[in-house]
Amino acid sequence: MSASLIAKNVAAMRAYTPGEQPAGTDIVKLNTNENPYPPSPRVLAALQSFDPARLRRYPDPLALALRQRIAAMHGCAVEQVFAGNGSDEVLALATRAFVDDGGSIGYFEPSYSLYPVLADIRGVARRPVALGSDFAWRMTAEYRASLFFLANPNAPTSLRYDQACVAGFCAGFPGVVLIDEAYADFAAGNCMPLAVAPDNRNTLVARTLSKSFSLAGLRLGYVVGPAPLIAAIYKIKDSYNLDALTQTLALAALNDLDYMRANVARIVATRQRLTSRLRGRGWTVLDSQTNFLFARPGNGDARGCFERLRAAKIFVRYFPGPATGEYLRISVGTDQETDTLLRYLEEHAL
Repeated sequence: MSASLIAKNVAAMRAYTPGEQPAGTDIVKLNTNENPYPPSPRVLAALQSFDPARLRRYPDPLALALRQRIAAMHGCAVEQVFAGNGSDEVLALATRAFVDDGGSIGYFEPSYSLYPVLADIRGVARRPVALGSDFAWRMTAEYRASLFFLANPNAPTSLRYDQACVAGFCAGFPGVVLIDEAYADFAAGNCMPLAVAPDNRNTLVARTLSKSFSLAGLRLGYVVGPAPLIAAIYKIKDSYNLDALTQTLALAALNDLDYMRANVARIVATRQRLTSRLRGRGWTVLDSQTNFLFARPGNGDARGCFERLRAAKIFVRYFPGPATGEYLRISVGTDQETDTLLRYLEEHAL
């Protein structure tokens, strides 16, 4: 009886499955691409000095100080910046702002598994683009969609697409392209210049503070692009989508880029070491431009390796399916966590 009260597209859809969040302190957690290092000391200082009396009032609905800082970072006008409750809110709002009923949403396959869920929530057509066996970009000239989510670097593959290739696609695409750059700070380059270019009409670039800034628990994301597109998102956002504490702490983090970059350098160094050691064991490891590896065990039994690691309280991510089923996604942890993982693999001949 109650099922008839639920929207048909919601009743029929499968919800997004987040990574496991195991409890306990005796685990090695390498499954959700969190930063293994704490956020900037400036974040702690801002938290300690935050006046609780501010919580009785509504926060700035436009997050102006935060957006001004982001605009200064990327050399654009504040009107070209939207700040959201994690980049996931940015993605969800884009499906409402740029996709009419009867429209469609595109994305690579495999890519971030939230994208098809967002299409199902809107009740619009999915237009996935299958990547090749090497996970390289495959796009036909006649491809069309209302909105295309382009994760770059891509997840779970960890690969980055060439900026010139992305720029060519965006220039010829009739809809809106949202380049999801959650891992851009770990990469050799990014597509933010496309978002702030004076002649840009349809390209947005989204970022998050969850990965490189060590603030996954805070939920702050933003998107940069043409002012008319940003204005459309502001029309439909929640009235107070960013609380006062988030705005304060995020601003503190963005005012300490040197700290973030130092952490990124540590993670990249560990990423290189882990890549080398796994390849030395006969694993296939893609050339990561993120804070995780997409790696195939030498025997191809990714599920078996995942289950044995989990039993040993070493958590990595496994995505079943024909394209991803032989690979594990392994977040880059501290050097100690990395050594624990490698020691287990060596001791158990994996």
